[in-house]
Amino acid sequence: MLEIIQNIIHIDQYLSVIIPQLGPLIYIFLFLIIFIETGLVIFPLLPGDSLLFAAGAFAAKDMLNVFLLFILLSLAAILGDSLNYFIGNRFGRKIFKNNSRWLNENHLIKTEKFYDKHGNKAIIIARFVPIIRTFAPFVAGIGKMNYGRFITYNIIGGVSWVALFIFGGYLFGNIPFVANNFSIFIVAIIIISVIPAIIEYLKSKKE
Repeated sequence: MLEIIQNIIHIDQYLSVIIPQLGPLIYIFLFLIIFIETGLVIFPLLPGDSLLFAAGAFAAKDMLNVFLLFILLSLAAILGDSLNYFIGNRFGRKIFKNNSRWLNENHLIKTEKFYDKHGNKAIIIARFVPIIRTFAPFVAGIGKMNYGRFITYNIIGGVSWVALFIFGGYLFGNIPFVANNFSIFIVAIIIISVIPAIIEYLKSKKE
């Protein structure tokens, strides 16, 4: 766990080595990381926000094409969430068959009701919350959220998420103060990303 956190915090250092080594294949590498992080529920700790921000920063140095990054990684995010949705839809309900204390039919019914009422907002907000964004589409699939609704907000959330961090890194990642304190900014990005989930949790508790 500590090693994964270190890798996320110092993703800029790894990219500076990987980009020259992979050449054009770096785009496939980044595509796969974002696709797996959003598409496979067993990989929630892969870097997302920090990787996008760092990629944008390197694009500003003309080491990557920012518009190609935006298009490819938006596609990776959308396809990843769609895969995760279908995995949850196809296999997720089997988890509840044993009727355990934590995963039972009552929880499944509550999940379905939640996504029927709040699914649109949940899919978009989850994009900006590490770990949660990996589980949200899976749970949406379990909850049988209408796929037409899901894909609409999947696209909105995916494009918004990638645009914010890619172009954020492109515009601000190479400002001397940001560049010299890159690790601190990555930690700040991760913390800020969690805030929407905390706000929504506090609202739900209040209701």
